[in-house]
Amino acid sequence: MRPRSILESALYVTDLGAAEAFYSEVLGLERLVKVEGRHVFFRCGEGVLLLFNADATQVPPPADARLPVPPHGTRGHGHLCFAAPGDEIDRWKTFLEERGIAIEADFEWPQGGRSIYFRDPSGNSLEFAEPRIWGIE
Repeated sequence: MRPRSILESALYVTDLGAAEAFYSEVLGLERLVKVEGRHVFFRCGEGVLLLFNADATQVPPPADARLPVPPHGTRGHGHLCFAAPGDEIDRWKTFLEERGIAIEADFEWPQGGRSIYFRDPSGNSLEFAEPRIWGIE
């Protein structure tokens, strides 16, 4: 047995409002679900990006909860990489810079493929990279 893909990826944010604006208005992701003060979820390709308020996710659900999701959460900056073809990475770089978002790194990997790195409003490290950095064509 082996998992076939990653369905969800989670990041923990310090300001849900700022995160929602960034991921919807800057990155253009479609919002799926929002629970004020707890989380906001976005569609990203065939997967889902979960943005959580870490403090709220550490609270255990009530015994009679309809969805008894166990407590979880983390502290500190996370990382997420979005797949993008090489020509699209140039457009993302320009797009982000025009919005005042600093590009922290822009380089070619030794095995081939390019990445750019930047931060979301909570300080999470985000990346656009060519899938070939992992041998995916």
